[in-house]
Amino acid sequence: MRRLVLLSVVTATLACPAPSRSQDQLPTVATSVRVRPIKHSAGDWPWWRGPARNGVAASGQSPPVTWSESKNVAWKVAIPGRGHGSPSVLGPHVFITAADRQAQTQSVFCFDRKTGRKLWETVVHKGPLEKKGNKKSSQASCTPACDGHKIYVNFLHKGAVVTSALGLDGRIDWQTTVTRYQTHQGFSSSPCLFGDLVIVSADNRGGGAVLAMSRETGQVAWKQQRPKKANYTSPIVFKVAGRDQALMVGTNLVSSYDPRTGKKLWEIDGATTECVTSVVTDGTRIFTSGGYPRNHVQAVLADGSGKTAWQNTQRVYVPSMVAHDGTLYAVLDAGIATAWDTTTGKTLWKKRLGGTFTSSLVLAAGNLYATDETGLTTVFAASREGLAIKAKNRLGQQTYSSMAICGGRIFHRVARMDGSRHEWLYSLGQ
Repeated sequence: MRRLVLLSVVTATLACPAPSRSQDQLPTVATSVRVRPIKHSAGDWPWWRGPARNGVAASGQSPPVTWSESKNVAWKVAIPGRGHGSPSVLGPHVFITAADRQAQTQSVFCFDRKTGRKLWETVVHKGPLEKKGNKKSSQASCTPACDGHKIYVNFLHKGAVVTSALGLDGRIDWQTTVTRYQTHQGFSSSPCLFGDLVIVSADNRGGGAVLAMSRETGQVAWKQQRPKKANYTSPIVFKVAGRDQALMVGTNLVSSYDPRTGKKLWEIDGATTECVTSVVTDGTRIFTSGGYPRNHVQAVLADGSGKTAWQNTQRVYVPSMVAHDGTLYAVLDAGIATAWDTTTGKTLWKKRLGGTFTSSLVLAAGNLYATDETGLTTVFAASREGLAIKAKNRLGQQTYSSMAICGGRIFHRVARMDGSRHEWLYSLGQ
């Protein structure tokens, strides 16, 4: 049954007040409210970069290697407005965000995973959309995160970053203002779920923050201030070097926090000022990359020693990398695919694909999927031996979003430029 849930401007204003000075200095807060455990299966893609948060799809599936407008398309559905966030998939649902400049809305959409039928649309914010930002940014660049009970999204709304939690029926359960936000290039950070918490970040030149809230209530559990610098990356939690770490890169720092308490575990000078990518790991090292004002890829020991294992000056500014079986794979923004040894940093191979890349790499069934900004996806083997291209497939004429691959299907957001720009969400399957 289709349903449209509208949130009035008055309600949004009451639910999302601008943070006071005291709110920006909140200590760790304990809560006695019972938080339901996170529920997802290996067949889901519940949040940014997939179930393991590393761009690697679950094993045991066979997503298509080739497709077109008429081949291996299970369904497609139009998405009003514009967004660069990726789809997330959990159980029978597919979630995605979009912003409509004509209607001045920021919304979450829910589709049936099997058929593509729209189940509901919730307008989370209504009011003037931010006009500043890079041409590659959007007002819906967040990938939703779902814990099996609620959907969590971040939007920049009226000069502040707001995290919202929606029930599986699309109703808004709670909203919490993260921090005021000074737009430079835009806002793109996605929520990270861990234990009872949803962890979010909002680095910006006005003074950003990384904080954790109760998944059930939105109550702030801990909050750490961040430097007054523009940055666009999302927090990622990995178990690395023997402990859970919430990792942030950018603002000229590589930072690790205890995801339960917010305590800073370690921090080093590194990375660069502005980063977009999310870190990946091999279990010992974390791999960071950025592109302004300097290009860098850096392997940092995650044991708190502050040591850099290796680094280079390649420009992997926007597309996040994949670390797998001792190899770090990347596609440079300028369309060059490469592979490094995760231990030594040795370049194993480097070949030009062509195009310009914003979408992040995804690994599934032994193949890497790399989509350029024109909608051309190159599928190549995850191999240390060299570039072995399996297929090249075009869908649409523009994309800045990353794929979700789960349950043998690829969920892919693209735009067609038929006179005017229109976005589509595809489900691709054999």
